[in-house]
Amino acid sequence: MRTSSPEQAQGILFLLLAIFLFTLMDATAKYLGQYYPVPQVIWARYIGNLVVVALYFRASFLPSLRSRRPGVQFGRALAQLASAALFFTSLQYIGIAEATAIMDINPVLITLGAGLFLGEQIGWRRILGIVAALVGAMIIIRPGLGVFHPAAILPLIGAFTYAAGALLTRMARTDTLATSVVWSVLVGSIATSLLVPFFWQPVQMDHLWAFVIIGLLGAASQALIVHAFSLSEAGAIAPFGYTSLIWAALWGWLFWGVLPDRWTVTGAVIIVIAGLYIWSRENRTARKEVPRHE
Repeated sequence: MRTSSPEQAQGILFLLLAIFLFTLMDATAKYLGQYYPVPQVIWARYIGNLVVVALYFRASFLPSLRSRRPGVQFGRALAQLASAALFFTSLQYIGIAEATAIMDINPVLITLGAGLFLGEQIGWRRILGIVAALVGAMIIIRPGLGVFHPAAILPLIGAFTYAAGALLTRMARTDTLATSVVWSVLVGSIATSLLVPFFWQPVQMDHLWAFVIIGLLGAASQALIVHAFSLSEAGAIAPFGYTSLIWAALWGWLFWGVLPDRWTVTGAVIIVIAGLYIWSRENRTARKEVPRHE
């Protein structure tokens, strides 16, 4: 199925707005992480998502939990939770631009995982793209050098858990999108609610706005992404996700007065080029495999 140009343009715009809000949520998480434990910050994000999702689905919220593959959905939700926890934790120690750039290797990891675990074919060109993206991440992390911070490993692990969640999403394609969304927010909300009492710190009135907005930003950006991919083919709009690097660098400069250094920029450029190359290969392969109906 080919989407019309107006729908594709709308899909791109909705994805760009979603990425903008996602990076604002990350900046809010970094701000809150200066004053509160990470489990409390993640809890606020998930509870905000849960409220919005529950209000949206209303009577169909609980029925949406019916899944043909509940084990896969549970594992998928835990992988997404782990990814968020690792990323938010890293923001306490490294810049938001660095963490975002490292996390952005997840598209190439999804390609690698699809080949290893789902039996999808990956040629030598895609393997070179995967290796290049990992090299880009290593340039940013710079292990063995004095500038290396151990927390830089966290978003790298988070990229792997994110990719695992994406692969599990492919395995749960027999479920509806509503089922996947409800499982994600419910499992994350329950898990963080069980954990947060051990870390809870009283919320200061000066920070209340941030706790409210982090949940709203997360829910709004998630809804926009779902809507974007419902309007346009994934292959046509997915590359615009890399605009997160621009916003992350901007928030780091505006809110903390920190700009990414030349090594971070170099590594990020390599990651983006590798990701776009793999995307172009997959998009070209998909067009050859699927008959076109004009």
